[in-house]
Amino acid sequence: MTYNFTLIYPQDRKKITVRQLLKELLIPRKWQHLLRITKTVTVNNSYRNFNEMILPGDKISFEINFTECNQQTYPASGKSPSVIYEDSDVLVINKEKGQKTHPNLNETNTALNDCATYLGSSPYIVHRLDMLTGGLLLVAKNPAVVPILNRELTSKIFHREYLATVDNSNKLEKSGTISFPIGQDPDDQRKRMVRDDGLKAVTHYEIIQNNPDNTALVKVALETGRTHQIRVHLAAIGCPIVGDPLYNPNFQENEELQLLAYQMSFIKPFSFERVYVSLPESFRY
Repeated sequence: MTYNFTLIYPQDRKKITVRQLLKELLIPRKWQHLLRITKTVTVNNSYRNFNEMILPGDKISFEINFTECNQQTYPASGKSPSVIYEDSDVLVINKEKGQKTHPNLNETNTALNDCATYLGSSPYIVHRLDMLTGGLLLVAKNPAVVPILNRELTSKIFHREYLATVDNSNKLEKSGTISFPIGQDPDDQRKRMVRDDGLKAVTHYEIIQNNPDNTALVKVALETGRTHQIRVHLAAIGCPIVGDPLYNPNFQENEELQLLAYQMSFIKPFSFERVYVSLPESFRY
């Protein structure tokens, strides 16, 4: 299948070569090579060599017909998700707490199954949210934007922020950074833990509101995306998230995990436009 994209090079940017443009747009090197040999990247409707210049106001067109994507197909659940943002290439939904991001085996009731219902075709996974975590989840509508969004994630261009209510707010500084490495808990396959041989993990937090019951609402931003990272890091400094059945020793049965992905921003693929998406107040606790 062929996917077409068009970019008007912004007036406020300096002139660059075609090759530099493709690099800045995070287009994979293999795709750059294929665009060159097939001459399917054009400037003002004509092919240019990769060392030629692009000027502000130029129209750059891309024809992508060589995508490779081994992602599974997600059947429709029959239920549509709560859509927060949509454009021609991506969909951002409000994932329900308690719902998996993607299915295992024959499951059909996950967020991506809901997206398949809404789109009428299978979505493409970009990132995940823990089952107990609710809030903003971005999926791709086509495979041509998946590698670019993946590179935005790894290069920290894709920003995600969370809201969490934590216990023992008296132990928290007004803001801080937690950088303990995280690895598997050998005693419980469901859990992660801080351990010296774990993977690098960096979490930034800021108190938004202190509550009379020694809890606090905190804003959390991630530099890395380890499994259960926020939950493990906050528990490790003695401030576990309210309603966390794995990491809060004071968890009460039927409590809901007070963790919400409420804000994100990313660069729209094949452009220089940053998109900001926030969960409406009515969806926040």
